[in-house]
This record gives sequence, C-alpha cells and structure tokens, in this order.
Amino acid sequence: MPRTPLRVALVSDTHNLVRPELLTFVQGCDAIVHAGDICEPSVLDQLGRIAPLTVVRGNNDRGAWADALPVQTVVEIGGVSIAVVHELPDLQGDPAAQGVAVVVSGHSHKPTQETRDGVLYVNPGSAGPRRFTLPVSAAMLTIGNDGALHVGHSRLID
Repeated sequence: MPRTPLRVALVSDTHNLVRPELLTFVQGCDAIVHAGDICEPSVLDQLGRIAPLTVVRGNNDRGAWADALPVQTVVEIGGVSIAVVHELPDLQGDPAAQGVAVVVSGHSHKPTQETRDGVLYVNPGSAGPRRFTLPVSAAMLTIGNDGALHVGHSRLID
C-alpha cells in the first residue's frame, strides 16, 4: 500500500511571535523544521505539541536553552535528507556530495526557493514580526509517494 505524501512545515524567524495563522498553517503536518531565530523556548513548546520538531540556533537565540541547539543539523524525513541552518554562509560541507536533497535556511526574512547542483534551497521567510515590506510567510515541503519534492510558500497574513 503506498504511503500518504508527507507534509513538512518549514518555518524561520518567529522572533518569539507565534501567530495563530502559523499554528493553523502547521496543523496536520507530519514534521516541522524551524531554521532559527526562535528567541524564546516557549515557541518550541508550542510547535513541538503539533508535530516532531527539528530546530537550529539563529543569531538572535541566546541563553542556555539556545546554546543546546545546533547551528546546523540534518534530518531525514520520508527518506529525504534535509539540512537546516539559520544563515547559508554557516552551511558546512557539500550538500550535493552528502546526499542532501533540501537545504532550509532563514535569516533574511525573504522567502526564496532555488535549485543548485540538484539540491533544493528553501528560505521560508519570516513567520514572526514583519520586516520592512517583506511578507510574513512559511513554506510547506511535500514529499510525494515517489519521493518527488514540492515546495509551496504561503503568506500567513496580508
């Protein structure tokens, strides 16, 4: 029997603001990846009650709770290797050579998506406070039954 496609919520830069729109967006997902700038551990508590949570430390995450978070991590979800880092310049290694299919980063607050050397690079944007004229956003990575990847960015508020 084929498995159901997996839905992985990609979130970054909440800056201690967990909007109701974000909680609605992540409901029913199979996993959540947070690419840093969490700012308070209560954010992780809220998201972790919804789905398994993978997080990295951002440049604004400070204190003992944040020191325990990695700067970079790799998680496998549905057979897909996902590297997570807050700032792309901090990315260690060669994702393509290491079999990484997706790199998730944050920091810029700007939602982007591009493929380089066969690796999908996704910045979900900022789900927290609005910065300049950038949208408040998150992204959903869908891993198809055949391993195909699809990313959809969503504006959480207008």
